[in-house]
Amino acid sequence: MFIALTGTPGCGKTSVSRLLENEFGYRVVHLNELIRSENLFVEEDKQRDCVVTDLDVVKKRLSVMEESEKPVIIDSHMAHLIADVSIVLRTAPNELKNRLEKRGYQPAKVDENIEAECLDVILVESVENCEMVFEIGTTDRSISEVGGDVREIIDGISSGHPPIDKFKPGSFDWSGEIF
Repeated sequence: MFIALTGTPGCGKTSVSRLLENEFGYRVVHLNELIRSENLFVEEDKQRDCVVTDLDVVKKRLSVMEESEKPVIIDSHMAHLIADVSIVLRTAPNELKNRLEKRGYQPAKVDENIEAECLDVILVESVENCEMVFEIGTTDRSISEVGGDVREIIDGISSGHPPIDKFKPGSFDWSGEIF
C-alpha cells in the first residue's frame, strides 16, 4: 500500500518523512529526489523552477515496491496522485509564506503556493484520487508532534481502525486569506 505524505511545498512533508524513516524505520520514497535522480520527467520548466513529471513512468517505477507487506510512504507534493491513502499536511498561509521565503522561493512561486494552500488544491486532488484521506495541521507544531499524528494514522490503517474522525478532511479553511 502506498501512503502519500503530501501537501503544499513548505508544509513539512520532508522533515516529517525523514523522522519517520530515520527514527521509526518506515519505508519512505522521497519522490522528488527519485524523479530527478532517475530522470523520470519529460522537461524542465525553468520559468516555474520545476520539472514536468511523467506520472505513468513514476507509477511503473514504484510498482516494484508495492509488493511489500508494509506500507510505503511517498513524500511529495504530488504523492496523492499515485497513492492509495493520502495524509495531507496543512500550514496556515502566513507561516507557509515565511517558510517559503526562508527557502529563497521567488515571490511569484510563494504566491502560487499560498494560493494553492488557501484553495485546498492538494486536499481536493487527494479526495478525488485516494481511497482514504486524512488532514493534519503543522502550524506552530513540532516535527515530532506531526510525526506522531502520521504514525497514529498509519498504525490505525494497519490495524483496520483508521482514525477517520480525528483527522477528517476539511478541517482547515484559509479561503479568506488569499492575497
